[in-house]
Amino acid sequence: MAFFVFINQFLRDMRSQKLRTLLTLFGIIWGTVAVTLLLAFGEGLHNQQIKDMHGLGDRIILLWSGATSIPYQGLGKGREINFKEEDAFLLQKEIKEIGQISPEYSEGNIQIKYGKNVFTQRVTGVYPVYKDLRNMIPENRGRFINELDIKERKRVVFLGDKLKNDLFKENNALGEYILINNTPFLVVGVMIKKEQNSNYSDRDAYKAVIPATTLAVMFGRRNIDNMVIKPNVPKQNEYVINRVYEVLGKKYKFDPKDKEALLIWDTAEFDKFINLLFMGMRVFLGIIGAFTLIVGGIGVSNIMNVVIEERTREIGIKMATGAKRRYILSQFVFETLLITFIGGAIGFLISWGMTAVFPLFKLEEYVGNPVFSSSVAVIAALILGLIGFLAGFFPARRAASLNPIEALRL
Repeated sequence: MAFFVFINQFLRDMRSQKLRTLLTLFGIIWGTVAVTLLLAFGEGLHNQQIKDMHGLGDRIILLWSGATSIPYQGLGKGREINFKEEDAFLLQKEIKEIGQISPEYSEGNIQIKYGKNVFTQRVTGVYPVYKDLRNMIPENRGRFINELDIKERKRVVFLGDKLKNDLFKENNALGEYILINNTPFLVVGVMIKKEQNSNYSDRDAYKAVIPATTLAVMFGRRNIDNMVIKPNVPKQNEYVINRVYEVLGKKYKFDPKDKEALLIWDTAEFDKFINLLFMGMRVFLGIIGAFTLIVGGIGVSNIMNVVIEERTREIGIKMATGAKRRYILSQFVFETLLITFIGGAIGFLISWGMTAVFPLFKLEEYVGNPVFSSSVAVIAALILGLIGFLAGFFPARRAASLNPIEALRL
């Protein structure tokens, strides 16, 4: 019964004080939208950064040779380390935690020609496993470099999607021959356009990939440029890196503690850095949003104080006719919570609608798509409930503490 009385009283106040109620609701709506959208866009940007990073490869280790910086076993510092193909197979043999590894040759400023279309691009020589390491997936009916290509040093090429478009436009490339430094190569595959948007995936889109053995013979290469490594599980990356220093240090006679002898980029570490960075950002945005909600709650509290001033005589009449203090307290707390709930619900609907519509603007590559998280909504709802309760409790307690006789005089 009291519930319906409270509702009727609330509706009556809304009708009599429309502007005041709307302004109060706006404060709660704005605070709710702010906290949910800030966190939604933060999560979307985080996901996009991880997605872009994985365009390079999923938690892989990139390994380049460097120069020694520490004297070792009578040898001076400053010695250059030069990798060979067999180093990749040595590492895979000695380090059981390595799941996949590919040596990589790279030749820049190579003339690639098809008909009258001539471009200067990078040619990469790799092994078949490179496809999985670097997410270079072929289109339908095409393929990547295979073991037979490596064994027989075949003149076959796998094209990045943008290089294919430059050379062939809208025409089919599979089964056609292109000239790489005036040497004919058969196109056996074209890369599916990567969803990730990063400098590395863009470079892959312009690559011409040929068998490592073919490139070594064609360009007279004895040393590879780098190696791409993927441990069995990402948690093993650090262990694998330490073992790489030990194995190659033994072969090339450098101190395993010499970090300049090898140049290593562990993309799993970069993932951790990004995760920590955006965790801090989410905490920061959450604090800003929470303070915005608190400001809205202060507005609600001020409004309830004004309401109590206006309804002092009404409160006196109710208490004089037998209404208990807890009834008066409950009434004003209920009205405050109801205002907060309505404002929060409208705020959530606005935020959900904006996150649903945002992908239509095609801005994903810049800021990602915002993610309306149910956990964020639950936390925001709890904060709203707490703010609403505190905003109503103290004015309501003051109302319940009024002396009925003094209240009737006002």
